[in-house]
Amino acid sequence: MPHTRSAPGSTQEPAPSPTPTPSLPPTFAGNGNLAIGYNPDGVRHTDSAVLTAPRSPVRHDYAATGPAPGRLGFRWINGSIVAATNTDPRVQVVQYNEDTFVLRQNVCVHWEAPFVYLLFGNEGALLIDSGGTANPQHFPLRETVDAIVARWCQMRGRPSTPLTIALTSGEDIAQNQGLKQFIGRPRTTIVPPPIAAMKAHYGFAGAWPGATGMIDLGDRIIEVIPTPGTHRDGVSFYDPYCDLLFTGDLLFPGRINIGNDRDYVASLIRLRDFAARNPILFMLGGHIDMMFAPGRFYPRFATNKPYERILQLLPEVIDDALRHAREVQGRDMMLIRPDFVLFNGVSPDQRTSVWPEGVPQITPPYPF
Repeated sequence: MPHTRSAPGSTQEPAPSPTPTPSLPPTFAGNGNLAIGYNPDGVRHTDSAVLTAPRSPVRHDYAATGPAPGRLGFRWINGSIVAATNTDPRVQVVQYNEDTFVLRQNVCVHWEAPFVYLLFGNEGALLIDSGGTANPQHFPLRETVDAIVARWCQMRGRPSTPLTIALTSGEDIAQNQGLKQFIGRPRTTIVPPPIAAMKAHYGFAGAWPGATGMIDLGDRIIEVIPTPGTHRDGVSFYDPYCDLLFTGDLLFPGRINIGNDRDYVASLIRLRDFAARNPILFMLGGHIDMMFAPGRFYPRFATNKPYERILQLLPEVIDDALRHAREVQGRDMMLIRPDFVLFNGVSPDQRTSVWPEGVPQITPPYPF
């Protein structure tokens, strides 16, 4: 609550007159203008507006009638032409909101530059995916996550919080290597990557892929949706607090390599039906390969991506993906769309001269 002062009594000395301040040009404004009266003498100056030492654990209300506010930066660290000369952080951290973080691996450490997501609830945290590098010296994922967790616990007045680590696919090399860094970490549950063990953990045994599972973080329940197609064990995660759908390799702005086209179509149908029942603000995938120009994408192993498309996809993209996944089903072909590229039964380096109808051909600036 704001501090209040009582009115001065008759026995009190009159307050001293304020020290005169020099007159300043009328164009000079803002906090630096002493004549405006900001930060007068006697107020308490602090270096932070964040409560860092609450007396008891703070509980957040995750019940929301709409998506919790959040922000994603438009641009990400984009690497270097010569990877060995890159001096950017090995892990880029963007705070979407106070309980949701987006982490990205440096593209010069791993060319796919995978995304990792960290979500907090009142009783625990969830790390979705783990990046493509096991060596903590090259990719300090655990050190970064531990620092975020420690800071979050400090703000919430908690000594620690349990951590669950779950993968959108245990088969995806670009998202399962960092898991090794968390082996032996206290108060940590790792959803086992082998497909049979993963199904048993979520209670999918005998009901895959029709059932759904859940991860309870304490008043913030994350839904687990089976979505095989690019990988046999693919799953997506839905967060009803932020209305975010984390889709891994199934649907993202990039080169989507279909492993089983029937499963892929079925998973997109499942997501379409899920989106009809649940509000989705954005879909956040595991990578970005697309450029800002529709249909243009970076080749494999590129370590300099200065003209990337934004990460988030709108839920309408599910319908576009489903329509064109049906088109490539049963055919060995590559198909370009404005927001993604489908590869079915062909090399991920396949090329095509067929341009999507109705999409302008924009040549990105050089170099790309």
